[in-house]
Amino acid sequence: MSRVIRIGTRGSKLALAQTGTIADALRATGVEVEIVPITTPGDRSDKPIPQIGVGVFTSSLREALQRKEIDLIVHSLKDLPTTPEPGLVVAAIPPRADPRDALIARDGLTLGELPPGSTVGTGSLRRTAQLRALGLGLEIVPIRGNIDTRMRKVADGVLDAVVLARAGLARIGRDGEITETLDPIQMLPAPAQGALALECRAADVDVEHLLASTLDDEGTRAAVTAERAMMAALEAGCSSPIGALAEIVEDFDAEGAVVERISLRGTAAAEGENGAVDMVRAIALADRSEAEQLGRTLAAELLDLGAGALSGPAQ
Repeated sequence: MSRVIRIGTRGSKLALAQTGTIADALRATGVEVEIVPITTPGDRSDKPIPQIGVGVFTSSLREALQRKEIDLIVHSLKDLPTTPEPGLVVAAIPPRADPRDALIARDGLTLGELPPGSTVGTGSLRRTAQLRALGLGLEIVPIRGNIDTRMRKVADGVLDAVVLARAGLARIGRDGEITETLDPIQMLPAPAQGALALECRAADVDVEHLLASTLDDEGTRAAVTAERAMMAALEAGCSSPIGALAEIVEDFDAEGAVVERISLRGTAAAEGENGAVDMVRAIALADRSEAEQLGRTLAAELLDLGAGALSGPAQ
């Protein structure tokens, strides 16, 4: 391809790091690339994400793509609304980074070692709900800001710990400061956490073909399709208190041959006794080709278990 591919991205350290990995991968195929930073309304606001909605981080980028000012966007897939954008297509989902959440705590402590009353910062309703459901007596403090800002609150003694996505910490080279990677049994990640989405114009067939043929990972795409289908079926936004994790696993068919299936675990907030928030959980298995239906099936099971008490903006 002789043209220069212009990649739009937010200007944060994490967004630039993510975009840089994609730019390097494209350059390795012989393509010339230009990175174009774009400021979004979400970057200019200090309000909590549940109030402003995750869509504010994508709207400005998508508008620039529609205006043909850029040719490609590198999204954190967990921030991308589940409703497709007319005229645009997610041409590739590269191999996923570690989707789990991570704890950065004072004195190298793990979650179980934090004394009751310890302050733990997060900007996520999902993490807040799951942390409270663990019954550890922690004080959950809402926070905003980039990764460095949040981690500094621990270093400065403002908070005892923060919870962040492990993938983001790794992408900016700060995963060495993690004091515990949280097991999904304790805390299921956000749907599609750790995955990137490469979005281009549907009419730009050259770019779409380039991305799909060189950077798309079928296993990752199937897993995040199941997770996001569950989220969409629950009519929940990305900031809502739900978690999901799908994995490609080996199983046996009726003839005893080894086949690949998708295992999907999901959790959602439900109203408990005396107004408390409980987390209901479910797990399901399906053929790899049935990823979207698997997500809808698990969402129905969670609703049967009481997940109708979900809160948060719909996407």
